[in-house]
Amino acid sequence: MPKWLGDRMTKLGAVMTEAIVIHYGRDELLRRLAHPFWFQSFGAVMGMDWHSSGITTSVLGALKRGLTPLSGELGIHVCGGRGAQSRKTPGELLSIGDRVGLDGNRLANVSRLVAKVDSAALQDGFDLYLHGFIVTDDGHWVVVQQGMNEDKRQARRYHWLSEGLKSFVDSPHSAIEGRTQGEIINLADVRAERSRRGQLDLLATLGPDRIVREAAALAIDARSALPLPEQPLLPHLIMPAHHDVRESDVNMKRLHSNLAAAADRGPRDFEELLLTPGVGARTVKALAMVAEVVHGAPCRFSDPARFSLAHGGKDRHPFPVPLKVYDETIKVMKSAVLKGKLGREEELQALRRLDDQSRQLERYVTGPDLKEIVAGEFRQSAAFGGRSVFGWEPPADET
Repeated sequence: MPKWLGDRMTKLGAVMTEAIVIHYGRDELLRRLAHPFWFQSFGAVMGMDWHSSGITTSVLGALKRGLTPLSGELGIHVCGGRGAQSRKTPGELLSIGDRVGLDGNRLANVSRLVAKVDSAALQDGFDLYLHGFIVTDDGHWVVVQQGMNEDKRQARRYHWLSEGLKSFVDSPHSAIEGRTQGEIINLADVRAERSRRGQLDLLATLGPDRIVREAAALAIDARSALPLPEQPLLPHLIMPAHHDVRESDVNMKRLHSNLAAAADRGPRDFEELLLTPGVGARTVKALAMVAEVVHGAPCRFSDPARFSLAHGGKDRHPFPVPLKVYDETIKVMKSAVLKGKLGREEELQALRRLDDQSRQLERYVTGPDLKEIVAGEFRQSAAFGGRSVFGWEPPADET
């Protein structure tokens, strides 16, 4: 993650979080983080590779950096991280518990148990390497952790939410992101309750030799076993293998409605803003997508690639990150949130109207195809301060 993008993700992620908390509260933020479609879209609108497993690391890292200074004000605490940082999570939770009056020992045990379920009870070929734990002053929490299959070079993300959680071993996940591949051992499935009981009985009554004989007999019996009942469905986000953004990855009606809402509402609601040098229609287009991530329902995030059209991607997919636009997006969001905290919600409501208008236009609006939209972004990339991991984007007539 280049520093020039990481710093901006930190600022935009924090101010978008503040907007969500102002409008909908902390529990709603946790629900969204527990939803794989929203989480992926959140990362994409911040300029991270739209389909990359790196979204998990970069989003959690940006939130930890951006929200830690605001934890006293917002009552939201981001713990954990990747590798060695993940193992510090219990200690971080103990410290937060002492500071705000939560049962830090209980939270630390939750952190350990969630990690153990996805690394031991759920044996799916993915080894955990990232553990993010976000807790509020109310003691409500969400866990986002990720495992890697080194042989296939694929990642799988696991989402947990304290709200409604009754058991850590009876289908406890709120969502799983990743492709179905092969048979797995899932002792955290609600249908595995008899198996868990049986294993405890075996450990209590049998020696190792007897257990081996029983396992061999079970393998023979399994050939004629009745099929298991259907597993309750969870949200499963499956990302394509290709790196570029294709029209098949984007709900074009929604994209066209975002663009049309920006063109229609922008001149009305952002008249003063649009008179500011450097701020124009392109920034309002980005704001329309940011507004949807702040206000949209989970059902609208089945095409996270669409949100990469707000600020591009660090790898030039779908186009280089337009830093001038990105910085203006942060500026507008910060202004709206700051004024909202002071009771002046005109700018926050203007952003909300962008999202409302987008939904209304979606029923009938049309527009250019994705290739034409992306080509236009590349033509203007240098003027917008386009940058990627390959460097600054040169003017179109120099390419």
